[in-house]
Amino acid sequence: MQVPTEIVFQNCEPSETLRAEVERQVARLEKFSGRITSCRVVIRAPETRHRHGDAYRIELRIALPAHQDVVVNRTHGDEEEDEHPLVAVSKAFAAAQRQIEDAMREMRGDIKEHVAPDHGRVARFVAGEDYGFIEASDGRELYFHRNAVLNNAFNSLAVGDEVRFVESEGEKGPQASSVRPIGKHHLT
Repeated sequence: MQVPTEIVFQNCEPSETLRAEVERQVARLEKFSGRITSCRVVIRAPETRHRHGDAYRIELRIALPAHQDVVVNRTHGDEEEDEHPLVAVSKAFAAAQRQIEDAMREMRGDIKEHVAPDHGRVARFVAGEDYGFIEASDGRELYFHRNAVLNNAFNSLAVGDEVRFVESEGEKGPQASSVRPIGKHHLT
């Protein structure tokens, strides 16, 4: 890390035990991702300890190059053990690790792109056969077979019906698989 870890205690006395836990958690994150440039941790104790259930608030800001800062701003208190500051720190760093994992996948380009299936209309069927052709939205015709139609809906298709499909290369050219009938309101 380029900048030493900054630890701020609010509404409580600085604790060497908490400081050591934060340093341990930061070191763990650095092993996971060596790209962390700075880390700021705020440990905020409850303002009053008069009632049962007051929880610590942990705020983390972790800087990564070429990415927005990882920010965790959480109050733990759903369970009795969350009143303990070490548990709150541990849970906050676990949340930060999940965000860093996402950021690292994004920086490596490992994010899946969800591409909408192609769409078109049933152009024609071959009489007496179990196949037909779909006219894609770009005007090309693609072969499709009865087995490529989802939910056994081949017999319910008619010429002009709108469908979504996945295009692939077949033995004799482009063909459609995973053909699914749709209504007009589903097209984008």
